[in-house]
Amino acid sequence: MLNRKQKHILLKFFSLFSVVRGYNILIIVIAQYLTSIYILAHNKPLKQVIFDLNLFMIVLASAVTIAGGYIINNFYDSEKDLINRPIKSRLDRLVSQNTKLSFYFVLNFLAAIMASYVSFKAVVFFSIYIFGIWFYSHKLKKQPFIGNLTSAILTITPFFAIFMYYKNFETVIFVHAMFLFLIISMRELTKDLENIKGDLVQNYKTIPIAYGERVSKLMLTVLSILTLIPTYLLLFKYEVGHMYLYFYLSTLLLLGFQVLLWKSKTKTHYLILHNTLKFIIVLGVFSILLIDITIVLHRI
Repeated sequence: MLNRKQKHILLKFFSLFSVVRGYNILIIVIAQYLTSIYILAHNKPLKQVIFDLNLFMIVLASAVTIAGGYIINNFYDSEKDLINRPIKSRLDRLVSQNTKLSFYFVLNFLAAIMASYVSFKAVVFFSIYIFGIWFYSHKLKKQPFIGNLTSAILTITPFFAIFMYYKNFETVIFVHAMFLFLIISMRELTKDLENIKGDLVQNYKTIPIAYGERVSKLMLTVLSILTLIPTYLLLFKYEVGHMYLYFYLSTLLLLGFQVLLWKSKTKTHYLILHNTLKFIIVLGVFSILLIDITIVLHRI
């Protein structure tokens, strides 16, 4: 049995894990490695990719930078989250704001150290990334359009880091990135619809607040239709192996998303829509394995 002090420490750990959203970071780390193995460095031996210390440092720097980003975002959104996510907020508040900020600076320092192992350019890249996350959380998040666009760009930036490392400029990579960017943009806008109440109280000028729910739904419909462009290209113009199953399934899920979207009126409805898009993103990460499992076996 744990004593009182041990229980308190355990609760603090879970609180900090909740703040940095460790589960999201784990998915991003897996996604970066799968993207490297299957897409960006598909012509390199598997062991060379997996045991590449430079890649490991880039992935690790990305992970701690994102963790720091979640902390600073939580710091600025603490009052809003009390309204939008009261249960999660109670858990997050077990760790003081001063502790969170201290941890934030430590994580950013560690990111710079890890990046310095790779190159000076990597240090500059992650320094700009860290600043971008802070500026988004502090200023841009409250603005319609620019806030959503910046959030989507910051979300895919870790993949841009490994893209720049491998310098693979195959067109199919940009098509994959286009699909991911559109889905993430949809998720950000859906999250704004889900959080209208808290955003309104805290004077956040998001798209749903500035232009209304109907305009937001129209934008989501347009973004959903635009995903058909990269989907078509990946299905019929490029070789994606058995990953074609994922793109057919995601199209069906987005069709269901549209049906529910125009019937949605409550926070619960928007939460379901938000989780649908998250499911599409997470499923897409593991579906990379379907591109060609035999290539991995042969590359060992």
